[in-house]
Amino acid sequence: MLAGPGSAAADTQHQYQEPEPDCSVEQCVALTFDDGPDEYTDELLDTLNAHGAAATFYLLGSKVEDHAATVERMAQEGHEVGNHTWDHPELPTLSTEEIAEQIERTDEAIAEVTGEVPETMRPPYGELDETVRQTVDHPMLLWDVDTLDWQSLDPEAVTDVAVEETAQGSVVLFHDVHESTVEAIPYVLKELDKQGFTFVTVDQLFDGQELESGATYNHARPDGGPEYGDGTELENTPQPGDGSELQDTPQPGDVDGSTPEPDSGDDGQSEPGNDPWFQ
Repeated sequence: MLAGPGSAAADTQHQYQEPEPDCSVEQCVALTFDDGPDEYTDELLDTLNAHGAAATFYLLGSKVEDHAATVERMAQEGHEVGNHTWDHPELPTLSTEEIAEQIERTDEAIAEVTGEVPETMRPPYGELDETVRQTVDHPMLLWDVDTLDWQSLDPEAVTDVAVEETAQGSVVLFHDVHESTVEAIPYVLKELDKQGFTFVTVDQLFDGQELESGATYNHARPDGGPEYGDGTELENTPQPGDGSELQDTPQPGDVDGSTPEPDSGDDGQSEPGNDPWFQ
């Protein structure tokens, strides 16, 4: 059974990471949340704020206007806001014009609220090909730890994966559209804090590194991480309905990486079990 702090609402904004963390010496980790903002995001912000933890949110542009106050709060409280496309399509199935529109509309929606264009983006499902690489004008952030929160919908299971697999420089994937994920975060923070981790944004994690538009980055682990390393290209991914099981992160020994586990759908409202591609 999980035991630890509950989520506490924050009455004041928390000034994160003062002085700025030095990830060359500290055990930094980037917690990232996809597919929001959604109904549970403010509770998540309360938890992060109470703990003094920064995070990165990869947002769907189609949701930004309806949750503008939440997005503004993210930026004000020291979190990073990233681009996760407008409505969560499989980018390799789109034309270059359609890909560009997905990115540009989302950039504009986020900038309208925060005043800043996102520095990085995350392709839905982690799916990309050479056309996507050549079209997207942001660095693309993937992950090296996938909590499979969309699959388990179990706070304890989510916590176990995050605590057991996170290393210095990891990028950890969650989805704040799931209440069970938000319930897990106090325990994730508590247990990783015991291990000496500092919770930073993606920008802070890669501080001092020049990230290139169209390139992919899985982590900033000083140990080199899994054998596939940074910049893994995810190509020839199975398509929904073909019966193939997608794997979240590229596996050692794969040619050109491997196929990613699907992350949440375009609106986060699908019921578990109805469509495994949008859980």
